[in-house]
Amino acid sequence: MRNFHGKYKTHPFFEGWYLKHQGNGTTIAFIPSFHVCKDKKRYAQIQVVTENGSHCFRFPPAAFHAEENRFYVRVGANAFSSAGINVDLQGKGLSVKGTLQYGALTPPETDMMGPFRHVPMMQCNHGVLSLTHSLTGTLEINGEAFDFTGGTGYIEKDWGCSFPKSYLWAQLSWFENRDCCTMLSIADIPFAGTSFTGCIASVYYGGREYRLATYRGAKILKYSQREALIEQGPYRLRVQLIQDSGAQKLQAPQNGEMARVIKESPACMVRIHFMVGKITLFDVTRDNASFEFCVQELARRSQTKAAPPSRAEA
Repeated sequence: MRNFHGKYKTHPFFEGWYLKHQGNGTTIAFIPSFHVCKDKKRYAQIQVVTENGSHCFRFPPAAFHAEENRFYVRVGANAFSSAGINVDLQGKGLSVKGTLQYGALTPPETDMMGPFRHVPMMQCNHGVLSLTHSLTGTLEINGEAFDFTGGTGYIEKDWGCSFPKSYLWAQLSWFENRDCCTMLSIADIPFAGTSFTGCIASVYYGGREYRLATYRGAKILKYSQREALIEQGPYRLRVQLIQDSGAQKLQAPQNGEMARVIKESPACMVRIHFMVGKITLFDVTRDNASFEFCVQELARRSQTKAAPPSRAEA
């Protein structure tokens, strides 16, 4: 997967990386991003989200650097890479400083976009860099040291011009077995002058990835602000928001610029039930899941829009 697509962009564009870290009862995610606005103005920023709040740090374009063919992003004095992160952010209401090292990343078996990765000018492209990896190190957050050693990390990214106008996203890793991770995304996708509701899910369990996606024939049987159920051949995945611990406001891209407000619960109680045929592979309820939604049209569209015919992955 190409790491950075925005070097020569002049039209509205964004590219952002989502790096989630959990350990010893603490969750913190960093979202470095790069933006090109309608007026061709460029800037970079880093959002930080925890269970207690969210914060945004904006930087001039000269402070941003990203390698095109490997995962390395620098914004000011802050660096994010496949080896780990080094952060030093000081602002009103939040200071965070320290270094976390990553163990070996676990990328998905194939590109998350499937054949849609070949479609030019998609509104929003999605990728996963690591479904799970170990953490070592300490972050000082508002003067208090938090040790993430033995914890778990997750990395994904998005790029395009805007987030989907309607979507649901959930992600969960659980600590008894670091080889367990589930990510699900359902979104309204503009395509060829119309739109459809599509889904992508990656279930990583016992060293194997199970992929459910519109381009592989997955069907969305149910979804709402609190629940999603998708089915593909013998696979059946249900994600339920059991208890919301408090959604934090985040900025999201609209025509390249962070001009939209969404909500994310970085650590809330979610149940995930995954079946293969008649066998339940796992049924877990954990309070460290991330759940994000912008669903003002999802329920209505689910009865009126059909996905395009499934296609085998290229």
